[in-house]
Amino acid sequence: MTRQQQEMYADAMQRLKRSRSDDGLWRGMLSSSAISTSVSVFALQRIDAVAYRPQIDAGIRWLRATMECDGTWGDSVESPSNMTATLLTYVSLHAVGQSLPESRRYLARQLGGDSEEALAQGVLRYYGRDLTFSVPILTMCALAGLVSRWNLIPSFPFELATLPQRLFHRLNLPVVSYAIPALIAIGICQMHHKRGLFKPLRCLFVPKAMRVLLRMQPTDGGFLEAAPLTAFVAMCLAEAGFRSHEVTRRCARFLVATVRPDGSWPIDTNLSGWLTSLAAKVLPRGEQSPELAALIAGLATTSVHPFTGAAPGGWGWNDLSGSVPDGDDTSGALVALHHLTHGLRSPQVDNGLKWLIGLQNSDGGMPTFCRGWGRLPFDRSTPDITAHAILAMGLWLPALEGRQRRDVERSLDRMLTWLRQQSTADEGNGWVPLWFGDQDAPDEKAPVYGTATAIDYLMSSRHPVATKLAQTQMGFIIRCQNEDGGWGGDLGVKSKVTYTCRALAALAHFPLEHEKARERGWAYLYERFQAGTLYEREPIGLYFSRLWYSEELYHVLFLLNALKNCER
Repeated sequence: MTRQQQEMYADAMQRLKRSRSDDGLWRGMLSSSAISTSVSVFALQRIDAVAYRPQIDAGIRWLRATMECDGTWGDSVESPSNMTATLLTYVSLHAVGQSLPESRRYLARQLGGDSEEALAQGVLRYYGRDLTFSVPILTMCALAGLVSRWNLIPSFPFELATLPQRLFHRLNLPVVSYAIPALIAIGICQMHHKRGLFKPLRCLFVPKAMRVLLRMQPTDGGFLEAAPLTAFVAMCLAEAGFRSHEVTRRCARFLVATVRPDGSWPIDTNLSGWLTSLAAKVLPRGEQSPELAALIAGLATTSVHPFTGAAPGGWGWNDLSGSVPDGDDTSGALVALHHLTHGLRSPQVDNGLKWLIGLQNSDGGMPTFCRGWGRLPFDRSTPDITAHAILAMGLWLPALEGRQRRDVERSLDRMLTWLRQQSTADEGNGWVPLWFGDQDAPDEKAPVYGTATAIDYLMSSRHPVATKLAQTQMGFIIRCQNEDGGWGGDLGVKSKVTYTCRALAALAHFPLEHEKARERGWAYLYERFQAGTLYEREPIGLYFSRLWYSEELYHVLFLLNALKNCER
């Protein structure tokens, strides 16, 4: 490493070590969210406005303090204003008698009018056919009195949640796999307000649906460990006459337990599983202890997940019971375990590989949560998650034997075939990731992140087909470098630390090529380092449907990963 790189390495490593929790995990700090705060405040008010007055008042104060001059909000305080954050916050303030006319005017411009019809049509148009977030938003609007006609809101068939989970992928449900609690609670709330010939029959399904909801609820009460989903469930159950139900009480306890001292809520509790796996791969050899490997292995699921019906063996994004096992976190844990144990197999590794194979889509690629769940975006195969699985399986393949080895080889072949097809279809425009974007890009997409991350995984796998695929994508990364030496999420988009670190990590695999591009990229980062802006928050994460967040450890971890690749 150069002297400048050594300076940045020493600083970033110190920050990483200092941020480790007493229990050995890295929990980081997700940005506070106007969306999480507004829906949490609203839910607590619907449950018991008197008992939760301190949390409600503190949340309202935070929302008012973070409002832009024109009465708008972004998802995080670093994010530009958008319709969703502004609408939900407007509704929350309206419910406590603080309706802001400037916010209403902004929403009218965004949605095409200020009537309830314009509101409903505008929200549905914004989110498209995925109703995971649009229907909860409109339901909250209805509970606040901003939408009086419930027939403007698409109905959620909560009865379907009482069927066996193995049938869900055949039902073409209008929500993504992890939103079944919202499907149940909102559907019951809608039925409570609507008339219909079949309402008496539908009412017969309510007790069983509530039992399903209770069974899905984590022990700490937080669905997905996230305030938005938990709050939407709670407000709808309270409206439908279930204020004192155990599910609602647990939701309220979770919301009270996760509010921050400043009155805000983050979009999720933390990313401890994901961050710890990333940290394990960049720590110096002398600090990669067996205890850390045991911690990561201990985060693997050991039972069928109540949300998605996923088999045991996968990893979720944190160490809490509400986390859902997924493809990216499972691959990350398997890579970290290989790194920490020098390839020593364990039951958790074998189960994790089996879990990944079971997740694989019929097209050969890897989705996030569920194989073949439906036609919604979050269940599709995606290049960066597929490349991550290729790396994880490829690392462990030499240690496997017999049927397990054949299964992994077959899975690898199918993933590589799918990725080759994607490489041909993208026409040199890069691979678009599912869970990361760039708010400054016109379409909010970040193919630089998806392509660079996939290249890093594929080149690290050393699989001949994988490395060849990676090489075909390097031209896109080079084309996207900006004049200042950094990279944004796409061609011509403002440079950011996160994307620059990811691009440099990919470039490090080609030490005899692109020397000028690497030098300019590192110069950009060092300039930010000297200016004291290297660790400024950059919202790049997406959660649910187009919800942005930042994580304070991303810059530290991605920078260390790029530096480690350079050293190697």
